[in-house]
Amino acid sequence: MSAIAETPAAEVERPPEVRRWTLERKIGNVLVGFWIVLGIALVLYLVMSWNPELVERYFPGYMSGLWVTIKLVVLSIFFGAILSVPICYARLSSNPVLQTLSYAYVYFFRGTPLLAQTFLIYYGLGSFRPQLQAVGLWDFFKDAFNCGVFAFTLNTAAYQAEILRGAIQSVPKGQWEGAASLGVPRLLTLRKIILPQALIVALRPYGNEIILMIKGSAIVALITVFDLMGMTRQAFSRSFDFQTYIWAALIYLAIVETLRHAIDWIERRITRHLKR
Repeated sequence: MSAIAETPAAEVERPPEVRRWTLERKIGNVLVGFWIVLGIALVLYLVMSWNPELVERYFPGYMSGLWVTIKLVVLSIFFGAILSVPICYARLSSNPVLQTLSYAYVYFFRGTPLLAQTFLIYYGLGSFRPQLQAVGLWDFFKDAFNCGVFAFTLNTAAYQAEILRGAIQSVPKGQWEGAASLGVPRLLTLRKIILPQALIVALRPYGNEIILMIKGSAIVALITVFDLMGMTRQAFSRSFDFQTYIWAALIYLAIVETLRHAIDWIERRITRHLKR
């Protein structure tokens, strides 16, 4: 009997698979090469056009604008998370009135641009100044930053409510039924059994929503809020140096990448007990 016949089929070494240069692979390599060349060109441009006086003059402004951006996003996400809970409850409710109202809220804020919502609140509420003064709310809404936080909170609440609703519905119904068979109250079941599983599912969408809020926060520069983009526009209007926008883009990129890695780390930590 030959040596090949005596060798088990599982131990026969297969020849390495030859990867063909398909059209998709060629296009992918061309695009990767394009982005590499673009990145190198950007680095060379920043090195060649480095202006220490420009950095020294506007760096404090960038840092103050960055702090405003962080405050805006953190407050909006926090209050949006609080507001999303009753909206999610209404979306899951069997009450048709609550379902209709919550659906209309989510439909409007997810279906219209955040810029339009911000303009409606900042410019539109000014038409109701006497009424707002009568109830003591004008001092809040006359500040552009507060209007930005309010608009962003309403917007992200709609998205967070849908994220939470989808995560809760992703938990098998057997979890509810098993807890009910043991006599566990429904609210305790939700808090101790359903939500811990749902939040694992919702972590990645929540992270994406925060990232979108960080990038969308540049909108408030259009309503006179001196966030990171607002300070960048001011720096460019005074220096007419294009690299002011490049530095802002790099700061936004650094924030997003840091947040993305943090979400990956959290996900690895909370899913250590799961088999991948």
